[in-house]
Amino acid sequence: MGSANHPNSTSTATAVSSASSSRSAQSSLTGPLGERDRLAADELAIVLSHYDLGVLTNIQEFPRGSRRAPKLLIRTKDAVYLLKRRAVGKDEPFKVAFCHALQNYLAEKQFPLPHLIGTKKDNNSMLQYKGNIYEIFEYISGTGYNNSLEATQDSGKILALFHKIVKDYQPEYEPPTGSYHSARSVQMAFGQLPKTLEQFEPLRDDQDYMDEVRKTNAFLQNAYNEAAMKANDLGLADWPMQICHSDWHPGNMLFRKTRVVAVIDYDASRLCQRILDVANGALQMSIIGGGDDAAHWPEYVDESRFKRFLRGYDSVNVLSKNELRTIPYLMIEALIAESVVPIAQTGSFARIDGYGFLKMIERKIKWVTENYERLVRVLD
Repeated sequence: MGSANHPNSTSTATAVSSASSSRSAQSSLTGPLGERDRLAADELAIVLSHYDLGVLTNIQEFPRGSRRAPKLLIRTKDAVYLLKRRAVGKDEPFKVAFCHALQNYLAEKQFPLPHLIGTKKDNNSMLQYKGNIYEIFEYISGTGYNNSLEATQDSGKILALFHKIVKDYQPEYEPPTGSYHSARSVQMAFGQLPKTLEQFEPLRDDQDYMDEVRKTNAFLQNAYNEAAMKANDLGLADWPMQICHSDWHPGNMLFRKTRVVAVIDYDASRLCQRILDVANGALQMSIIGGGDDAAHWPEYVDESRFKRFLRGYDSVNVLSKNELRTIPYLMIEALIAESVVPIAQTGSFARIDGYGFLKMIERKIKWVTENYERLVRVLD
């Protein structure tokens, strides 16, 4: 399932962006919160026996990304590889096969990404062993996003190139659908949110606090529904759907100076309208954080980076006026979806107090709403 078309290929280094929900969780295999899963020595030996990588010179842990997905950096005389065991919940074979087929298609079209390594027996891009799925990529060295306007613009260009390449791609395996736009999961989270915050804040059980929680929850729900309605009024629901990356943020790109040399993490790829990818990318590349106290996060986005990202995209794949006009509304939806869902589940956003984070999101939404016309004139 999912042949690897290239004998060699890349790295997986990921970071949680300031507007992305935390993906780390307590491991079902290692027990204590914060402890990483690891590959056992006998497990590693059996997995590597299915590949022809050459003579190994060094193996070391690669402690990045999900703690439930152990990774090893494997060095040989001539190359460096990354071995990964997929986390439980990210290991449904047909979903993995879809992601792998997409990556192989992109690699054939010379898109910058990690190339999958095939097994030596049947050139399969995934190895299934004892209920687990393993992948090996050729490692690509690179740096993180430096916040420069040049790197931001290149990120927009590369997203446009991605969309252009896969516009007519017909996947062999059925792709997922759905997105942060008009999502049922977000509506369910609104219903759960007050209960969760009350449960996780036992020392703040006064009525005034809960009244403020419900007020903020109502504001976010109204803002989410209104933004979705306005995006649909501009024609979003009638625009063609295609494969999108659906997780376009700085942590999913490797750079050399200001150029994107690899795009990673295709697990969220799905069918949706391309502008959903563009709007989320514009948000992720322009949002400004401020540490663990959300009260110190500014409400505005970096308008220079916002403009450069969209101009980079439009230089390769032209955006329509109505698509541009949906972007602030979709940014609002993305901000709310990325915060409300995890906070409704855990009471917090990573290490940040849940209610404080939602109040910060409320401020950002008000700023986007007030500056709507300035944002949509970005390409004038």
